[in-house]
Formats: sequence, C-alpha cells, structure tokens
Amino acid sequence: MDAHFTIDQARALMPELRQRAERIVRLRADLADAQAALSRGSEPTGGIPEAKSLEAHLQETIDWFGDRGIHLKGIAPLIADLPSELAGERVLLCWLEGETSLDWYHRPEVGFIGRRRLPDAS
Repeated sequence: MDAHFTIDQARALMPELRQRAERIVRLRADLADAQAALSRGSEPTGGIPEAKSLEAHLQETIDWFGDRGIHLKGIAPLIADLPSELAGERVLLCWLEGETSLDWYHRPEVGFIGRRRLPDAS
C-alpha cells in the first residue's frame, strides 16, 4: 500500500469521491446503453464515436481514484478502499456505492467480506 490516509483525511475526501463515483455511475449506464445498441446491430446515440468517448471518460474518472492512492475494487457496484491504519494495524477504509459516509474498514487479507464498522461510526 503506497498511499496512507488518516480517517479524517479520508472523510474529508468523501465529497469529491462521491461526486466522482456518481460520474462513474452515469457513464457506466450510458456506456451499457451504447454497447447494447451496438450488440443489437444498431448505432447508439452519437454513434460509435460517442461510445468510444464514454469509454475514455469512464477510464479517466476511474484513473482519478488510482492517482490518489484509492483502490477501486469494482465499478458495478463501485467499491473504494483507502489504505489506512487503525490501532496500529494496516487496514483499508471501505466505501460502497450508495453509502453516504465512510464508516467501514477491513483488513487487506480478508477483503470486503470482513468489513467492520469503524469504532467512531454510529
């Protein structure tokens, strides 16, 4: 794990993270529609160039996370892990699409299935 976030730093990043996540949700839906049109043999709105543009914008938005040391574990649903430390132990602060705040973590070796609430989360 290269980047390291305190819980406060990670929570301060949440408004922008959520905004970027919402962009991914819109782009993945638009891209799915375009790909469905192409698979039916019809042109999506805007044609193939629009589909390629959607792919590029989606990748650009995904790259924003990695550029900040945030690990995306999936984009449907979107799961973001932020490397941190809790009680002297390396953990990943874990946010799942649709959550309104950052309240979960898990140890890297157990993954999402081992999610636990942060001690200060209600």
